[in-house]
Amino acid sequence: MHEAPPTPSATSPTAPAEPLSHGLKQRHLTMLGLGGVIGAGLFVGSGAGIAVAGPAIVVSYLIAGALAMLVMRMLGEMSAAMPASGSFSVHAERALGRWAGFSVGWLYWFLLVVVLAVEAAAAAQIAHGWVPGVEPWAWVLLFMVVFTAANLTAVKNFGEFEFWFASLKVGAIVVFLVLGGLAVFGLLPDTDPVGLTNLTGQGGFLPNGWSGVVSGVLTVVFAFGGLEVVTIAAAETDDPARAVGRAVRSAVVRILFFYVGSMLVIVTVLPWTAQQAGLSPYVKVLDAIGVPSAGQIMNIVVFVALLSALNANLYGSSRMIFSLAERGEAPRGLLKVSGGGGKGGGAQEGAGGVPRRAVLASVAFGFVSVVLNLLWPDTVFLSMLNSVGAVLLFVWALIAASQLRLRARLEQEAPDALALRMWCFPYLTWVTLAGLLGVLLLMLTDDAARPQVLWSAGATALVLLVAAGREWRESRARRDPAALTDR
Repeated sequence: MHEAPPTPSATSPTAPAEPLSHGLKQRHLTMLGLGGVIGAGLFVGSGAGIAVAGPAIVVSYLIAGALAMLVMRMLGEMSAAMPASGSFSVHAERALGRWAGFSVGWLYWFLLVVVLAVEAAAAAQIAHGWVPGVEPWAWVLLFMVVFTAANLTAVKNFGEFEFWFASLKVGAIVVFLVLGGLAVFGLLPDTDPVGLTNLTGQGGFLPNGWSGVVSGVLTVVFAFGGLEVVTIAAAETDDPARAVGRAVRSAVVRILFFYVGSMLVIVTVLPWTAQQAGLSPYVKVLDAIGVPSAGQIMNIVVFVALLSALNANLYGSSRMIFSLAERGEAPRGLLKVSGGGGKGGGAQEGAGGVPRRAVLASVAFGFVSVVLNLLWPDTVFLSMLNSVGAVLLFVWALIAASQLRLRARLEQEAPDALALRMWCFPYLTWVTLAGLLGVLLLMLTDDAARPQVLWSAGATALVLLVAAGREWRESRARRDPAALTDR
């Protein structure tokens, strides 16, 4: 085993030179920020939130969205000051120590490659419905091959895929908001103004009380996962600090608009009792206002959303494990990049600068996850899925803890690097940490969510144990240089 490279200064305004390409443009990053969290969780999963919260699901989305927005502001501050392909994993290492960077990096990588299998399987089921002659496993294989190939070539190919995928999703929501708004005011053919009847009837705005709002938060908060990839991708732009700042500023507000706006239209046009878990509330609204083939239209949008998430997760996981390898926390062989780039090579736009071994390592585990999902969906794979169910909250908590430490250091030693600042520091950072802890505690009281917290806590404890073992071994080697021969 090798000696780990020295950790960069926590106050360095820029990350060390990396051999990755700079092929992503600002439009790629902006659209990735907009489309990264607009997925099946919104188009389909929001039905479960409406079923438990009623019209107050709007409040649930406001709370969950505000939490996500605060986390992204903190992450944007650190990434603008210290851009790196490992993003929050690098920040955690600089702020809290190697154990933190190692733990959050590997947990996030595991989260992405497991969720990747869910997305591939769900997209395959939709495609199988369109072409019954092709088995779902064949569709999964096709998707994995296509997106692996896209990620093995120039990073701008990934950016173009995501740009057009996200454009379709954003366009679909804009059209939905326009049609829904017209329906609310009775401006569509054969429609009457809806007014506030559906917001105040059927038990009122809070039919299940504030406990329903809380249950809604638990249902929808994970739909905001995925924004983190923006700060990972920023390292592959020409001006990372400026790019991530613009992407974070534009994405969080617009996403709140899309999410909260959509929910407001849905619960205004139709009674909340018309919604149910597992069915898309968007389809129900479009059917109600007379849009032909609404179900198939939404199937196409959800299909694209799933493929977009699969592509983004494969990209994010490959860059995370590459960053871990850069810092000596993953096998050094994963540092090999295309186009002859080496460590510090600084490959520019083109086919070079792609960490192909990191891509293949991520997709290989993704294939394993897919096979487990196909063979044992209710046992082995369910355990894996539960083990990452609450990991996103742990990652967000470490982002907040890292920002607390790094912001203070940067203000003292490199204030000019703070191009993007967290609001009301440190008060809102502490509020965010308290909010994340509150969500975890509420999950523990929920019968459906409790297994996810416990399994995720177990997975986190295992990674922390490995990190502690590595720290102990490093410490022992420093005290006794002869021990290095054992490494």
